[in-house]
Amino acid sequence: MRIRPVGAHALLLDCTAPADTPEAVADIPEAAFVEAWRAELWRRRERGDLIAVEIVPAARTVLLDGLPDPTATAEQLTRWTSAVTAAITRPNQADAKAHAPAHAEAHAHAHNATAEDGAGDAADVVVPVTFDGPDLPAVAEHWGVDVPAVRHRLTSTRFRVAFCGFAPGFPYLTGLPAELALPRLATPRPRVPAGSVALAGPYAGIYPGASPGGWLLVGRTDLVLFDVAADPPARLGPGTRVRMVVA
Repeated sequence: MRIRPVGAHALLLDCTAPADTPEAVADIPEAAFVEAWRAELWRRRERGDLIAVEIVPAARTVLLDGLPDPTATAEQLTRWTSAVTAAITRPNQADAKAHAPAHAEAHAHAHNATAEDGAGDAADVVVPVTFDGPDLPAVAEHWGVDVPAVRHRLTSTRFRVAFCGFAPGFPYLTGLPAELALPRLATPRPRVPAGSVALAGPYAGIYPGASPGGWLLVGRTDLVLFDVAADPPARLGPGTRVRMVVA
């Protein structure tokens, strides 16, 4: 993990593995490190150990913005690195070392966040999906299976929102094995309907609104993913666990 200054009040955590990274750690997906840092930073901010206005995960990075003292925060991050690595490589030991008050507080925060805004870790958000997308046969061909097997794979996978991007409230869902990564369409569609469930690269995603798009469409959902009147507006925030079911 590398820490890079961004402007006067931000830091960027680069979770790509350096060339000299030990093999046991280098084999861990970057998305796992991003999620581990996101969870740790949210817990630290909730406990008052970290002052940051924004914590924004992406595919390989986490941005911390609104830092009163980026230099001091960088020193804190260096001290927390071993704990984050242990949480990934030895999750049971890391959980056992957490002291009870902090654990209870973090658990309560996660439960409330899930119930109120979908951003916590306590429960899955269930997404009812009608699997009738036009690209289902193409996905089945890429995976070397039939269409029912694609549907079974997607409904049996426990996804997690790695980050949001592309459009407001668009969740990038991790959970599929790396070998099932899919290419985008050679020519993007000029309009993808809102609620479309799609696959591209190693991710699944759901279009919160109608927009152009080059992902492979496998289904659709009526779940509202983005509402400017809601707090927060995005239904599936980073860290949210997602489970697809047949509508």
